Amino acid sequence: MAAALLTGCQSNRVTWAIAVHGGAGTIDPNTPAEQAASYRASLARALEEGRARLARGDGALDTCEAVVRILEDDPNFNAGKGATLTEAGRAELDASIMDGSTLRCGAVGGVTTVKNPISLARLVMERTEHVLLVAEGAERFADATGVERVENAYFVTPRRKEALEKALRERKVGMGAGAASAYGTVGCVALDSNGRLAAATSTGGRTGKMPGRIGDTPLPGAGNYADGVAAVSGTGTGEEFIRHAVARTIPARMELAGETLAQAADHVVFRTLREGDGGVIAVDGKGRIAMAYNSLGMYRGAADSAGRFEVRIWKD
Repeated sequence: MAAALLTGCQSNRVTWAIAVHGGAGTIDPNTPAEQAASYRASLARALEEGRARLARGDGALDTCEAVVRILEDDPNFNAGKGATLTEAGRAELDASIMDGSTLRCGAVGGVTTVKNPISLARLVMERTEHVLLVAEGAERFADATGVERVENAYFVTPRRKEALEKALRERKVGMGAGAASAYGTVGCVALDSNGRLAAATSTGGRTGKMPGRIGDTPLPGAGNYADGVAAVSGTGTGEEFIRHAVARTIPARMELAGETLAQAADHVVFRTLREGDGGVIAVDGKGRIAMAYNSLGMYRGAADSAGRFEVRIWKD
């Protein structure tokens, strides 16, 4: 599928809108064309699924879950299959989902055998009184729900093993975190034709992270958030997204300071976060989309009912 910018006939009123991301960070502009095309095709495939669902009247929450499942199954991205590895060489996965119309949310952290953590996160929201389940407790809940399970080796790819080995070598010779600073996450935000907003985010975390580390992705308000104003999914240095409550701050600035979605997203990304910390995708109740990042690149795409369909990696 072609994944360049596509434009169709425009109308003044947007009835639904969607944005996706596949992570932000130091994405080399000299990436081989074939590899970049593979990323764009993967993003376009997920975005097309979301566009088709919203166009036929599906809800924002169902759409976000379905789109993130596609990205979790794609080894190009740091979620599900192809997730980054801990310093012990295992995948520990985090995910969260939020319904902006009700503020219901569910999340899981540190799961190791759940093929699609985003679906388990939704079950936490719908079948328990809790918001976040982690590690052994989340795995036991997965046993009870019957979600698809896999061996941890399913998530491990040669690319991620090489990244971990590089990170550990650089750490050993005192070069700092090395590749451990590499990050990436997948996410989707959507506005449906009934005016409901939702957000979903999933990740493997940071390469070489300590076992048991939980980042911003499964923490509503940090890496993922949706209310009646906007839906936000973040990707970047999780600890900074937690410290600054990035995802919650964007709709709060809109509501309390009267900023537009773009103004609020830009303020948080360019004035609150440090350069290189990452970025966000967001959509508001009028179907306006923001995709702001302060890193070299961010895998991202957006579509709406007015004919917008675009997939990008860098600033061009």
